[in-house]
Amino acid sequence: MIIVVGSPAEPPVSLLLDRAAGEGIEVLLLAEEEAHAWQLEVAVRGGVVGAHAGRYGARVDLSRASGLYLRLSGPEVVGLPPDPLRDRRQAAALTALTAWADVAPLRVANRPTAMMSNTSKPYQAALIRSHGFDVPETVVTSDPEAVRHFLRRHGRVVYKSVSGVRSVVHELTGPRLDDLDRVRDLPTQFQRLVVGTNVRVHVVGDRVHACAVDSDTIDYRYAEGGAGATMTPVALPDEVAERCVALAEALDLPLAGVDLLRDEDDQWWCFEVNPSPAYSSFEEPTGMPIAHSLATWLAGRDVA
Repeated sequence: MIIVVGSPAEPPVSLLLDRAAGEGIEVLLLAEEEAHAWQLEVAVRGGVVGAHAGRYGARVDLSRASGLYLRLSGPEVVGLPPDPLRDRRQAAALTALTAWADVAPLRVANRPTAMMSNTSKPYQAALIRSHGFDVPETVVTSDPEAVRHFLRRHGRVVYKSVSGVRSVVHELTGPRLDDLDRVRDLPTQFQRLVVGTNVRVHVVGDRVHACAVDSDTIDYRYAEGGAGATMTPVALPDEVAERCVALAEALDLPLAGVDLLRDEDDQWWCFEVNPSPAYSSFEEPTGMPIAHSLATWLAGRDVA
């Protein structure tokens, strides 16, 4: 049995449920929308942290599962209307479950503590660099003059959030440069723009799925009025693939979305590692069997 925690309306969750069903893998779905009603118990007995969940009148020992997939979105994303009492109950249940997930004696994609590396881009960049990838020159600052100096040094610069909060990557040009004084209110990460072919790599255990992304925009996740991105599966050089697996393993992320770029000099750059990748957005246009890899990894079927 594997446990899936998230909203079945979310594509990464629904795709995993579909692939697990196709593999004949038993799934316990703990729907995020119903977290306020979970009958959840986490207890330490004999030095072992166990957990049980009530389900349709039955009590399920979560510790007998082989794997746990966490994909939490928050009530505003799953479309629940505001309800303070329900929200408090939901928050309490999710806190208990995620605390257990950090120490649960089974495969977890991914443990909450491990996912925290993405809440600080500079910290994660240091980890990425220590595992052999190049990272573009970066500055985090609230000083407009420091940004202007950085721009004069590198010619072309992009910026994005320094935290784990999703933000659109833009080049610092035109009106955005005119508004630069606004950075005084919010320290921001600026990075030298490197150009080449974007490659998104999904690591699942020791399996690697990679695709090249062709887009007219700096941040291929957002078309911003242009054509959408085109994705094509690619085979990575063995050394790069092994480095991706080693990086994900070092970050304790059995499921990781690694953002790479290959420049015209065949140099591989790494921007960041997503600890909760929306992998379905890459599987659907390419056919890469990411959900299959995830389902079988959670079930322990990758072990000979």
